Amino acid sequence: MSALGWLGAEAFTAFGQKVIWSDMIGNLLGLAALALGWRRSIWTWPAQLLSGLVLIAAYASAHLAGGVGKQLLVIGVAAWGWRAWHLGRRQAQDGSIAVRTATWAERGLLLAGAVLGTLAVGGLFTLYPNLSWSPWADAYIFVGTVVAMVAQARGLVEFWFAWLLVDLVGVPLAFTGGLAFSGLVYVVYFALVLWGAHDWYRRSRTTTAPALEGATA
Repeated sequence: MSALGWLGAEAFTAFGQKVIWSDMIGNLLGLAALALGWRRSIWTWPAQLLSGLVLIAAYASAHLAGGVGKQLLVIGVAAWGWRAWHLGRRQAQDGSIAVRTATWAERGLLLAGAVLGTLAVGGLFTLYPNLSWSPWADAYIFVGTVVAMVAQARGLVEFWFAWLLVDLVGVPLAFTGGLAFSGLVYVVYFALVLWGAHDWYRRSRTTTAPALEGATA
């Protein structure tokens, strides 16, 4: 069996649904990336990149074009975020990532980008139904992922809440699409998001340094 064939093969059955290897491995890597992001480790980015590569196989097997597009964006933005944190790390005196809450202007830009992007991508998926069987949900996930990762790359606390909003739609959609392991790890994701948001917010209250000043190794 080829590597791609193995990734699309069944690992086990849970709640009457088949769990495929790519879904399980990709989501475990995603959990690791989220935990590393909480710790402000630069290794969060390669973990997200690798998770995206594996999950492409999972979403492709479930015929979720929006999910595939999401993972392609994860790979691209992860590469950009990795570079951004490397640059910031060289500028930092203590080698730690500076985090902060977004300004109201930044929040407005993120929200406007999310709304306009979702309308644009959702319209595209509607015009070309073969791209997605759930165009607006896929568009929401597609654009929301970009917004969350851009906020993370800039060291904004709001990235945690953006990820939570993406998961609230993405996880049930993946579950109904046959990616049961995504649903099984939702509780862990939720806990990590809450802990990460609390930690980043606490740290943002103790520093006035600009975002992207560094990352822990």
